[in-house]
Amino acid sequence: MDPATIVGILLAFAALLVMMLLEGASPSAVLLAAPMILVFGATIAIGIASATIPDFLLAVKALPRAFIGKTQKPQLVIDQMVKIAEVARKDGLLALEQEADKIDDPFLKSALQGIADGTDAEELAVILEDKIATSERTAKSASKFYASMGGYAPTIGIIGTVVSLTHVLENLSSPEKLGHMIAAAFVATLWGVLSANFLWLPIAARLARLAELDTQRMTLAMEGVLAVQAGSQPRVLSERLSALLPAAAPGNAKQGKAKQGKAKQGKGASLSKQKLPTAA
Repeated sequence: MDPATIVGILLAFAALLVMMLLEGASPSAVLLAAPMILVFGATIAIGIASATIPDFLLAVKALPRAFIGKTQKPQLVIDQMVKIAEVARKDGLLALEQEADKIDDPFLKSALQGIADGTDAEELAVILEDKIATSERTAKSASKFYASMGGYAPTIGIIGTVVSLTHVLENLSSPEKLGHMIAAAFVATLWGVLSANFLWLPIAARLARLAELDTQRMTLAMEGVLAVQAGSQPRVLSERLSALLPAAAPGNAKQGKAKQGKAKQGKGASLSKQKLPTAA
């Protein structure tokens, strides 16, 4: 579990609370039912109106993942593929069917089952690429839904403020009530901007990022599976998959430094060899 979203949102609301206390304001002043119902209710409704019912259900289903979604380090995928390559090299490709039963990842499980079933390499590659594209498209659909809600929320808050100010103008004959009513009118705008930047947009960005990580993981698994099917050696497979990772990826920074160290050693050795004839 990666608690980044939960921690970030809680810290954001905590900062708001501290600001209000330092200003001498009461937190209960912004906890008004009417503007909150309008902002949250209308934002969700307009979000549904801008999409389809399946899109809405998909977004609701994806919401828990934004808070408790797990992320797998790329190096773990590489280590797993190297282990699979060792099994295939020792016991043959048919042994991968038993390995598939031990794996929880549905994508990798189906890929290994495809190898065990004798699926052609090109056909298997097409199938796996289609699965990756479908998974990425589904995740981005949920992210887009929350991003659209983040765009609608501030405007809906302004609508709530305008409606409340209209009610204020109807009570100009009661000056003692105007201050409280005007303050309450701007609460709708506050919740519109607040919900967009504290909830909907962070959730959308989180789902988009998880989709990128899932695509990276599945791409590594696909390249690894195809290499195993082609008979690649475990060491070569590890280097090939590591080359697909960015330098800042977890577990890849150390490998990058090690490769740089080896490169420097190799360069030093070559230079020393060049100097030997001169010394002779």
